[in-house]
Amino acid sequence: MAKETSEIVLSIEDLREVSRYAAECAQEVLEIFERAHPADSRPRDAIDAAWTFARGGKRGKTLRDTAWAALRAARDADTAAGAAAAGDAARAAMSAASAAYLHPLADAHQVKHILGAAAYAARAAELVAGDDRGVGAGHIDQARRRATPIVVDVLSRYPAAPPGGGRVGELLRDLDEALRGRS
Repeated sequence: MAKETSEIVLSIEDLREVSRYAAECAQEVLEIFERAHPADSRPRDAIDAAWTFARGGKRGKTLRDTAWAALRAARDADTAAGAAAAGDAARAAMSAASAAYLHPLADAHQVKHILGAAAYAARAAELVAGDDRGVGAGHIDQARRRATPIVVDVLSRYPAAPPGGGRVGELLRDLDEALRGRS
């Protein structure tokens, strides 16, 4: 039997606000990637595309293309020795560009479109700090404070974040719980 999901109403303004939030979170750790890969602009391009959409640009091919390119940058970074932090910073950028494609389905996995950039950014910061979970918790707290009432309202329309996902999944769920506690 197929899993049924109900549809959620999302306005273009909702999507722009979620994208703005994700771009802000990803921007915070972009330098981690750029220090490791100064000639690779793919994560920056993804964040720039997210900002463009958030500020009134079109939701189109550029967002998708830059999101995929940032994901490829993350995978390329993962192949370099000790590059997990750079890879997670690039995944934060990918998440920022893909936030505009939040689907209007009541599916817990959609929470990753809303909070993924923040969770990947927190993990990248943790890794740069020697896997210091306190640093990640600090980033999650900052992401909680950064979330506007619109972001919290959009999040509240979805089921809670899904299980799994390793440390990034833990950070995602921590932020999800903190934001739902705000509403």
